[in-house]
Amino acid sequence: MLAPEEWSIIGLSIKVGGVAVMGMLPIAFGIAWVLARLRFPGKLLVDALVHLPLVIPPVITGWLLLILFGTQGVIGRWLADWFGISLLFRWTGAALAAAIMAMPLMVRAMRMSIEAVDPRLEAAAQTLGASPVRTFLTITLPLSMPGIVAAAILGFARSIGEFGATITFVSSIPGETTTLSLAIYSAIQTANGDMLVWRLTFLSVGLSFIALLAAEWLSRWSRRAAAA
Repeated sequence: MLAPEEWSIIGLSIKVGGVAVMGMLPIAFGIAWVLARLRFPGKLLVDALVHLPLVIPPVITGWLLLILFGTQGVIGRWLADWFGISLLFRWTGAALAAAIMAMPLMVRAMRMSIEAVDPRLEAAAQTLGASPVRTFLTITLPLSMPGIVAAAILGFARSIGEFGATITFVSSIPGETTTLSLAIYSAIQTANGDMLVWRLTFLSVGLSFIALLAAEWLSRWSRRAAAA
């Protein structure tokens, strides 16, 4: 059985992951649609920048967030002065770090889903008089929806496992920013923390495994539906 503190860690991880995915979902979809459907100068550069968090050390991402959203950062000072909001050492900051780290996976999955939609269907709808907005809402969005859901699940799995950017940006504060991965790291450093490490590890791996299974099932279902 899990202790109340462990349930709190799981709840916080789910909250951070959920907010990260919901906040990043429309942004990632917009970027994916632009990369899938538009041709413009510098597209390769934009594509590389979007996927940059996948390849640079997460600590660097956390440090850059600290520079931008810290008390003396350009965005951080603006948020504090105008809205009284501070993301530093808050769970909202952990959600921001998780969202940035999950974005490349979400964009990639959504882009593949949008590219799988036959452009001839969109062209046929517009030939019959449908506006671009109606074509998007009635053809592009429904057909790419399984990929969007799969991307959200992948983003959630990535978010709850985020460590490097989170600990650099918001540190590990019990009850506020200590998610599953940070709690495992803290337990490893304490004496007699082996059992807690094992329990949290099983939970983290279990959640990620279920998320990957769901994303793969949706991906296969989407391919079968497109082929039908």
